[in-house]
Amino acid sequence: MIATLRTALLFALAAIAASTVSGFAPIVVKSTSHRHASSPATGLSMAGDDAAAACKYSKVFVAGGSRGVGRAVVDRLLSAGSQVVALVRTDEAEAELSALDGVTVARGDAFDYKAVEGAIDGCDAAVTTLGQGTDPVGEDGRRVDYVGNNNVIEAAGILGVTRVVLVSSIGCGSSKEAAPPSVFEVLRDTLAAKERAENVLIKYYTNMNWTIVRPGGLKSEPATGTAILTENNLAIGSIHREDVADLVVQALNSGNTERKILSAVDPEISASANAEASAVEAFALA
Repeated sequence: MIATLRTALLFALAAIAASTVSGFAPIVVKSTSHRHASSPATGLSMAGDDAAAACKYSKVFVAGGSRGVGRAVVDRLLSAGSQVVALVRTDEAEAELSALDGVTVARGDAFDYKAVEGAIDGCDAAVTTLGQGTDPVGEDGRRVDYVGNNNVIEAAGILGVTRVVLVSSIGCGSSKEAAPPSVFEVLRDTLAAKERAENVLIKYYTNMNWTIVRPGGLKSEPATGTAILTENNLAIGSIHREDVADLVVQALNSGNTERKILSAVDPEISASANAEASAVEAFALA
């Protein structure tokens, strides 16, 4: 049983760094926090279903907005009434996003600091979901998980954009113990790069109201509406990309999430996949 769970978690967390879908039987653990209310039916506190509520930021830069979680974030921001500036590399992404009312496309590469800075200029918030995914690492070994995210953080700091949401991964920093050691044999470099970006944001940009969201294993299925954010560093499990996007936009709008590191999981998926899963307490967004 333990070996099966470990193998499942390995493939699940691999999905964090890839654009493909990985299915697995996740687990979550009980939180030690006592400040959030729980649902009487499940013992789980839901993050809420008001992701489409009006966004308090009028113009939001999104890095990684051409696919995956980032693409879903763009849709949520538009539904909430925000203008979006999306940095894209390809003709296909430019054509798709340019067709959306409210989106300004900035053509450039996240590895290029000047391109990032030019795209962020004029925005009042930034969201970055950048990840290497299935893209090959260049000969210089640079990963967008660090370099691209660092460029977003640095440009936001220089331009005075103080609200930044970084989408990272469970397995980084304080959540390292949430996954078995075998996970790091596959994702060591990816997680290390993401963690470096987290540390830059935490240690050097003390004037920013940043939030770090660490999703669990990503699945490309319709939103369930039952995913949550939690401060529990040991929480782990699956979550749909659309639900991550909902939580990211809610976190962006919530003053409670400023200078917080939060894991994102879906306890309903965990409960259905693993009858022995323990309840995890949700972070209160309002």
